[in-house]
Amino acid sequence: MTVFRPKDEQELAAIVQHALEREEPLELVGGGSKRGLGRPLQTPHRLELAAFSGIRLYEPEELVLTAGAATPLGEIEAALDRANQMLAFEPGDWRELLGTTDATPTLAGVLACNLSGSRRIRQGAARDHFLGLKGVNGRGEAFKAGGRVVKNVTGYDLCKLMAGSYGTLAALTEVTVKVLPRPEATRTVVLHGLDDATALAAMTQTLNSAHEPSGAAHLPQGFSGKDKPATMLRIEGPVPSVEARAASLKRELGGFGAADLLGDEPCRTLWQSLRDAGPLAAPQDRARIIWRVSIAPSATPGFLVALRRALDLRYFLDWGGGLVWLSVADAEDGGARAIRGALGSGHATLIRASDALRASVPVFQPQPAAVAALSERVKDSFDPKRILNRGRMYRGL
Repeated sequence: MTVFRPKDEQELAAIVQHALEREEPLELVGGGSKRGLGRPLQTPHRLELAAFSGIRLYEPEELVLTAGAATPLGEIEAALDRANQMLAFEPGDWRELLGTTDATPTLAGVLACNLSGSRRIRQGAARDHFLGLKGVNGRGEAFKAGGRVVKNVTGYDLCKLMAGSYGTLAALTEVTVKVLPRPEATRTVVLHGLDDATALAAMTQTLNSAHEPSGAAHLPQGFSGKDKPATMLRIEGPVPSVEARAASLKRELGGFGAADLLGDEPCRTLWQSLRDAGPLAAPQDRARIIWRVSIAPSATPGFLVALRRALDLRYFLDWGGGLVWLSVADAEDGGARAIRGALGSGHATLIRASDALRASVPVFQPQPAAVAALSERVKDSFDPKRILNRGRMYRGL
């Protein structure tokens, strides 16, 4: 394998141009923690971007941070912690889930994959916090987009296009993100013993309330995997407000049964585990196949009933029932036919499976013809020869 390690944007552009002349694709690698996501790549050339690292500009009073694309996520979070700020989209650390604990999550990695945790229901997805970028496209051209303010109208919103593109459109060298103050306090109301449909009703009532929840999740096997089901509703903000809203929510949910109220530290541990898909990441379950399904919450109970008839299934719910994490025992096609057949509208993404399965089954939800044609045109604009992460998302793209 040929490994390229450009030291600056000029070298990066030259490497991409070299690959373009020979029509030889490159695998883009930042910290390497997400190499197992998407379809497996078949290329002898790896482009390592670790040199594009370090915080370039951080203005806490302006709620904006600019950093090299390959800056470790831990470095970003440490700097934000010192100023009592955070990445509000709550990016997950999936190293335990993917078996890449020796690798390093990077800021551009979570943006390129558009990874968002439980707070998405209130603060939006990663793409909504992505303000600006610099990079090199598949033509070997350096470009920049966006800026350092939320209301930027300098052209097309390419940041949103790059978020979720899995490195198939450009090699990012620098990114700018919006940051927010860290909540002073967190409380979680926990209901016990609810079935999926009743838990969905409790989460929906909470999300439609005036309590401004920042998390709504359901563990059908409880906290340890062997307990009664647990339904969790998170409240964040200033201390007096949080205490008042959490107490009021607990009373309002009294019709669903007795509820517990968790304080700051238990909340931190609980929601970090959910963010990282911890309930399905146990080492002894490494052979199980993992799916992540986005679905209308009202359709979730019926979807799960259909799947339980067809598959050996474990799961938990996030985003008020709009996100279903699935763990499937060994099944023909990894359960793809059953999952997508029961899904109807929505998106099912294969997160963890063998290389052979990820090569044979569509990892991402198959696109309607019109959307697929649009994706082709976008790819043609940025990378006409399919040099960057060829085939990572869809065959040939």
